Amino acid sequence: MSVAENFREIKSRLNDKIILVAVTKNHGVELMREAIDAGAKNIGENRVQEAAEKFQTLNREVTRHLIGHLQTNKVKQAVKLFDLIESVDSQHLAAAIDKAAAQIGKVQDILIQVNLARETQKSGVLLEDLKAIISFVDDLENLRLRGLMMIAPNFPDVEQCRPLFAQMRKLFDELKTSRDNFDFLSMGMTHDYKIAVEEGANVVRLGTAIFGERSLTNGNHRQI
Repeated sequence: MSVAENFREIKSRLNDKIILVAVTKNHGVELMREAIDAGAKNIGENRVQEAAEKFQTLNREVTRHLIGHLQTNKVKQAVKLFDLIESVDSQHLAAAIDKAAAQIGKVQDILIQVNLARETQKSGVLLEDLKAIISFVDDLENLRLRGLMMIAPNFPDVEQCRPLFAQMRKLFDELKTSRDNFDFLSMGMTHDYKIAVEEGANVVRLGTAIFGERSLTNGNHRQI
């Protein structure tokens, strides 16, 4: 099936309220355009430099999500490029984004990435540190906290993700009751998005399911 057919098939399975982010990491501009022309309104990139190069010639109006880890030396560029930065994982990074946004007169929408499974190889705020970073972000004039993001472990049995997704949904709902513009719970990728949606995700990030398999340098496959 083509990229367009893949996108339309997946989109047809999702509730209209769920945002489908087409993850375009390592895929060229032509495939990005094919997905957008098929109806994709949100695209996700992992790396700032790769995104900058592709956005120059994309020639499409689309909401741009940064879903990969953001280094502070890339913050200025990221703030110029992206509508939503999903991967804020420290007060230091939040402060840098706020400063860069202030310099160009922008209020930057962000999500806080939560490392609920406490995986040492992944970025994200630990649960016990979440309240502190939210309080910190609330005091920054050029950031707007729109919700939470999580990357679930790549369990052999995808059903093992379910309790984590359920816990994230409960956490999101608790925070949403007392906050304005707290709208997005981003969780779920190609291998686990169906369970994430069942447990309350309203943003899913799919690459492989739309664009096909992508090989990593170590020879393993990680479905996004």
